[in-house]
Amino acid sequence: MAVNPINTAMIFAAGLGTRLKPWTDYHPKALAVVNNKPLLQRNIEYLRGFGIDRLVINVHHFADQVISFLDNHNHFGCHITISHEIEEPLETGGGLKFATPYLREAENFFVLNADILTNLNLYTMTAFHHELQPLSTIAVSDRDSSRSFLFDTGDHLCGWKNNKTGEERISVSHPDTVARAFSGIHLIHQSFFDLLTEDGKFSMVDVYLRLCKDHSIMGYDHSGDILVDVGKPESIVLAEKYFK
Repeated sequence: MAVNPINTAMIFAAGLGTRLKPWTDYHPKALAVVNNKPLLQRNIEYLRGFGIDRLVINVHHFADQVISFLDNHNHFGCHITISHEIEEPLETGGGLKFATPYLREAENFFVLNADILTNLNLYTMTAFHHELQPLSTIAVSDRDSSRSFLFDTGDHLCGWKNNKTGEERISVSHPDTVARAFSGIHLIHQSFFDLLTEDGKFSMVDVYLRLCKDHSIMGYDHSGDILVDVGKPESIVLAEKYFK
């Protein structure tokens, strides 16, 4: 059975990017440059490589720079809708909810952080999502991270852990949990919006930990793929080794 194509994604580009100062004192994080190409452009081209050309991009910090960049490049041949969080950045969960009207037509859609660069194969992640049909599939890997999602042996989300403080938030008790670091990429089914009861500014982590008690939130393990969180100046140097 052929996998239905997914042509829609949201890119989170509204954050203040405080870890990337001093660049973000004058520019949005999404326009930080890796080998002469801004992160936002790299992720748009990454998505287009998998046939995804209907994009929603949220903006707040130096929103005018992001909008001008997209306009000056004719939206890179994509159909791009801007979700402008004017008053304040609404974090991941709030930003997704604010953009709901622009995503309602897509049965499934990707969401990714603008500061993540990866070679993860979105086709194989899509196949995983279609086969198991969770509410949301989140890309994870076995790598060092300050925080981890916790999964049962069937890859179902059951909790979260702060690896620095030892704090745990367990939604579903399981004797053998596996910790995986989140890669900043989600694949979400449309029915997610009907379950999104939070308002204002909130994190997707909180939503997932609430929903996984009654709904399937699954981890897609892509350990071994390249993934760079371009959140700090030194990580740009690392990203330039892998992304030419």
